[in-house]
Amino acid sequence: MFLLVLLHIMQSAVLTRSCPALCVCSSGMTEPRFVQCSDPGMSALPVNVPADTVKLRLEKTLISRLPRAAFYNLSELRFLWLTYNSITSVHPSSFVNLKALRELRLDGNLLTAFPWEGLRDMPRLQTLGLNNNRLSSLPAHAALFLPNITYLDLSSNKLTILPAELLDLWFPLPELQEGPVQRKILGLHDNPWLCDCQISMLTSLSMSLGSPVVLMDQLLMCSRSVGLSGLLLTQAELSRCMRPSVQPAATRVISPLGSNVILRCDASGYPTPTLTWIKTSAYTDCCQQDLLKNSEQLPRILESFMQESPRVGVRWSIISLNGLSYKDAGEYRCQARNMAGISEAPIKLKVMGITRLSRVPKKKTQKTLSKSSPKYRKPPRTPATKSFKGKESQKTTNIPPHFQNNAQEV
Repeated sequence: MFLLVLLHIMQSAVLTRSCPALCVCSSGMTEPRFVQCSDPGMSALPVNVPADTVKLRLEKTLISRLPRAAFYNLSELRFLWLTYNSITSVHPSSFVNLKALRELRLDGNLLTAFPWEGLRDMPRLQTLGLNNNRLSSLPAHAALFLPNITYLDLSSNKLTILPAELLDLWFPLPELQEGPVQRKILGLHDNPWLCDCQISMLTSLSMSLGSPVVLMDQLLMCSRSVGLSGLLLTQAELSRCMRPSVQPAATRVISPLGSNVILRCDASGYPTPTLTWIKTSAYTDCCQQDLLKNSEQLPRILESFMQESPRVGVRWSIISLNGLSYKDAGEYRCQARNMAGISEAPIKLKVMGITRLSRVPKKKTQKTLSKSSPKYRKPPRTPATKSFKGKESQKTTNIPPHFQNNAQEV
């Protein structure tokens, strides 16, 4: 018993000596290492933090920036609290080697931007707190790094809009879901939202039965909308967003070489979608390899098209292709876009035309036999041979039958 007490005293002394200056360290026989630094005069990250630290808490200090690889030696860290400091910048590589981190809190700092790509260095992160900062935008690419986040607090910032990519992440289509739906908790309140159909759609979906998203506070304010300043989103009576739906007039078109073709598609959605035509691929026929080598880079947005909106929520568009050539063949996509998302429909165009008629294969030609030849037989006279004796008819009958039907479809 005496030896155990002595061992505990010696261990405590060692832990005390290894604790960084201006910090407090605690650890029991079975408890993980915990380090807390909250000295108001601290202006830089503490050094010599024990490598086995599981929870690091830096609060109410003068720390203003997080440099590259700031916590590289803390590979066992699971909880990192950097709350209510003076942090204005975070290096994209600040969190390198934090592969065990589960919770990151940066509440109450002075951040105007956050390096979302830095979340790749924390593959097990589930909780991210960024409330009470100065974030004014949430970029679309943030959706690439948030799939594993189940708790995201963005409240009390300066956010005005939500990108559609985040709605696709938080409310995936049923056919795109892999495994059971994991619920996510979002804090979006106390931001000057532009109350459009995007934010309206999020709140509406979050209130639906079985929604994968739960809002901490559903009382979002419209602070940037024209005529809606200071209104609750629920009082704004905004029309609900509807993702575009695209319907082409035909999905497969076959037309002769040199003809004129009009491709048309109709789209509906709210807000009224805009339409774009894109050529995504050329026709990869074996006989058109030389043509394809000189073709333009694909996919390619087409500039020459017309679209009109006969009424709110509906739009149609046409593209005219005149004097079809083989290079016009391929796949075209009519893409509709609005704030609720993007939809598109493919249209395949094939061009038919007669290929080479000027050169007849030598092995299939027939030599004219003279009347004196023993193999010559006088053809029987028919009404057809009596009525057509001109040069034009002779040229036609001399073409082998197998070549007369030699036409290529593109």
